Amino acid sequence: MARAGTGNKETTLYLHMASLPDHVRGQIFLDKVGLGTLRKLADKIAVSGFYVVVPDFFYGDPYNPNDPKRPMVEWLKDHGTDKGTEDAKAVVAALKSKEVSAIGAAGFCWGAKVVVELGKHRLINAAVLCHPSFVTVDDIKGKHLVETPIAILGAENDNVSPPKLVKQFEEALSAKAEVDSFVKIFPGVAHGWTTRYDVNDEAAVKKAEEARQDMLAWFTKYVK
Repeated sequence: MARAGTGNKETTLYLHMASLPDHVRGQIFLDKVGLGTLRKLADKIAVSGFYVVVPDFFYGDPYNPNDPKRPMVEWLKDHGTDKGTEDAKAVVAALKSKEVSAIGAAGFCWGAKVVVELGKHRLINAAVLCHPSFVTVDDIKGKHLVETPIAILGAENDNVSPPKLVKQFEEALSAKAEVDSFVKIFPGVAHGWTTRYDVNDEAAVKKAEEARQDMLAWFTKYVK
C-alpha cells in the first residue's frame, strides 16, 4: 500500500509491481464499488510487466447498491467524477515523478468517466473503458480526446451504457481516423461483468478473462 497526496487528503493506493524493465509502464485502475476484485485484476495485469495502482478515491466509502438509504444520486454528491478526476491527476503526477515512461488507465463504471477526462487532458497514453457510466457521445466526439487510443468494452445487458449507446461511441470513434480505437460488446453479460461476477460461474469467469485479455492487448500495444 502507498499514499498519494490530493489536496487536504491522501488517497490510499494499492500497488502491484512485478520485476520491472528499464522503462517502467504504469497503469491506473478505477471503479466505484470496491477494490477487492479490482486488485486481483491488477495483479494479473502487473505480471505482464506493468506497475499497477488501484487508488481508493472514495476514502473507504465505496458505493453500496444494497443501501436503500443512500442511492446513487446521494452517493455521487460526495464522490462526483469531477473530484475523482482531480484525484486521478495527482496520481498521474506521482507516477510521472517516479519516471514512469508511459501511463494507461482503465475505468470501470464510474471510473470510465474519469479515464475519459484524463484522456481529454492528454495525461495518459491509452484508455480502456469497461461498462462505462456517465460517459456521453459528446465526450467521445470531443476534439481533445483524439490523441488517446481508446478501447471500450460494453455489455449486452446494460441499462447504464446499453449496446445502442456503445454503438454510438463506436461511430464517433470511427469518424476519427487519427486515433486508434476498439469497441466490443460482450454477449450474455451485464453491467459490471469484468469485476463483479460469481467466481463459481464458469461462463462468467470466462467472459471476465476475455475482457482482461482485450485490456492487456490494448495496453501492451500503446503503453510502452
